[in-house]
This record gives sequence, C-alpha cells and structure tokens, in this order.
Amino acid sequence: MKFDKYLELNKKGLADFHAHTCYCDGNNTPEEMVRSAAEKGLAAFGLSGHGYTTYDESYCMLPEDEAAYEREIRKLAAEYEGRIEVLCGVEQDCLAGRPTRDWDYVIGSVHYIDCSQQGGGIEVIDESREIWLDIADRCFGGDVYAMIEKYYETETSVVDSTGADIIGHLDLITKYNAGGEGGAKGELFDEGHPRYVAAWQKATDRLIESGALFEINTGGMKRGYRTDAYPAKPIRDYIAAHGGRFILSSDSHNTETLCRGFDRYRDEIKK
Repeated sequence: MKFDKYLELNKKGLADFHAHTCYCDGNNTPEEMVRSAAEKGLAAFGLSGHGYTTYDESYCMLPEDEAAYEREIRKLAAEYEGRIEVLCGVEQDCLAGRPTRDWDYVIGSVHYIDCSQQGGGIEVIDESREIWLDIADRCFGGDVYAMIEKYYETETSVVDSTGADIIGHLDLITKYNAGGEGGAKGELFDEGHPRYVAAWQKATDRLIESGALFEINTGGMKRGYRTDAYPAKPIRDYIAAHGGRFILSSDSHNTETLCRGFDRYRDEIKK
C-alpha cells in the first residue's frame, strides 16, 4: 500500500491528501495551497482535483486542463523539495470510470447515482436537500431507503471502477440528514433503520476486502453540514472492527481548512 509511509505523519496531523484548487471547485491556486501546507508545518501534502465527468462539467477539471494541473503540481513538488513532499492526485467519481492519467493516488468517491432504470438520469446526491428529496420522489416513489440502497450499491464498486487508494466520504448520502444547514438530525431518514444499516454494511464489507483506506473526512463539519466526520461513528467502529484502515482528510477547498478537525480524531485513528 503506497500510503503506509504517510500514515504515521497523518496521525500526527502532518499530512493531508484531500484538497481542491481553482482547477476544479476550490478557491485557491495550487501554489497557494502548497505554500499554506508548508507554512502549517505539514511534511506531506496531496492535491486531489475532481476528475472529469461527462455528466457534469460544473465542478471538475476538464480533460484539457488535467495536463496543466499535473504540470503545475510537479513543478511545485520540485520547488518545495526538502521542505514538504507534494503529491499529485485526483478525486474520481465512481460513475466516471477509472482515471486515465498516471496519478500518484486516487480518491474514489460517489457523488452521483445512475437512476436511468428508475426513469431518471445520472443524479447528484450532494447538491442540496431539495434535489436529494426530488430524486427520492421522482425516481424512487418517495422510498428514501431505496435511493440509499442504490447509493451504497454504487459504493460497492468505487474501488473497482476508479482504482482508488482512498475511499472518499463513504456516507455522503447523509449530508442533509445530520442536523446541519438548518435541518434537524434524522430529518430525512433514520440512520438506525435496518434497511439503512444493511445497505452500508454490505458496501463496507466489500470495500474492506479491497484494502483501500477509508477517509475520516472532516469537510462536512467545517461547512456546517455535520457535527461529526464522514463516515458516522457506527460505520467507523464497524470498519475498525473488521480490519479496515483509515486516513484523515480535510477535503479542503481553501487554504484555511487544511487539516482542520484532525485533532478531534487523532486518538481514534491511532487505535
């Protein structure tokens, strides 16, 4: 596993590998992000631009931009050598297929589900509460657990389809159910419901077998959607009990949030 040498640094809050720049939906340039990481004392840092998806170009790198993104990060890696190790990665959505470039690492994530058999299309599940509910109503007849089962069914293939080294924010489907953004916790569905638990356990069992690392992703916390990291504590406990391994990720879209929230999970990840 290529990340083994970084995990001890990560546990100490000295490495972060989930960060976005202005090449996709981030706010800062790669140089600004790398400089900030170095100033914060990180020993290793990875940028993970959103890989291209044909079904939504609004948030990701376009194919013609990927080469420029990689060139700029390789240049920064050389310029900062000896001060901080800089890696060039990608966050690839599951439905986009395996990345074609030779990235240093891949974060595999599920932001969309294919509802073509349910009368819809490729539907985004983390855009807004209203869109989330619309998908449940329009494609699943209001059965939110059927939509959730579709989401976790997609998750089961995220490593196979993207070649992921890291599994991104496993329970992103709960983004609008966690008490943030003005909503009540459990407003959309019961996270203790047997159908929900069975869905995430089935996906998690499959993904543990892959050997990929699971994120403890603090991004939803800093943006006000959650009071805990992705995935939720019961899922993290299950992963740990069944031999899965973790890596802390900030999912930063600006310089201020690198490694934010890592202290809270340091003891948990050391176990």
